[in-house]
Amino acid sequence: MATQQLESKWEGKSIVDLKHPKAEQVWPLLEDFFNFHNWLPNIDTCHQINCDNKDEIIRYCASIAPPSSSDDGEAITKWCHEKLLTVDKIERCLSYEVLDNNIGIKSYVSTLKVFSSDGDDENGCQIEWSFVADPIDGLTLELFLGYVDSSLQGMAENMEKALKSSKLGDFASSN
Repeated sequence: MATQQLESKWEGKSIVDLKHPKAEQVWPLLEDFFNFHNWLPNIDTCHQINCDNKDEIIRYCASIAPPSSSDDGEAITKWCHEKLLTVDKIERCLSYEVLDNNIGIKSYVSTLKVFSSDGDDENGCQIEWSFVADPIDGLTLELFLGYVDSSLQGMAENMEKALKSSKLGDFASSN
């Protein structure tokens, strides 16, 4: 009798420091579940989709890859549907899971948290992106961790730029 060994789940996290904005300024940017494309550099669109269960909140996220010579000149859209699982305004965290997708994800749950740096809201903040996932075909855990880390770095840069150029809180006037 043959037995099949299941690969273990992937788990990981990345943390990025934002030097100037406070956690209370960054949290509203992350809390908006349908605004992800404004922060994550490799997402082109993100919006709510209707679903049969009115208690579920699901978003559609997609990125469009330019055509390569082997694609017959057609762009490729990589997409996924993600369901909001929890939002905790006190702890400044939200969790979501990937549902349908065309990028090879079988199971993926992610949590994003915003913390005050060193417990002191005057010295910037941190964003933590953690996940638990089934292994993704064609990737290694190390490659996926690199993707999460670079995505979070880009997200932090975009948020800092937006907060610095806007009138959100005291951040713009303190720099």
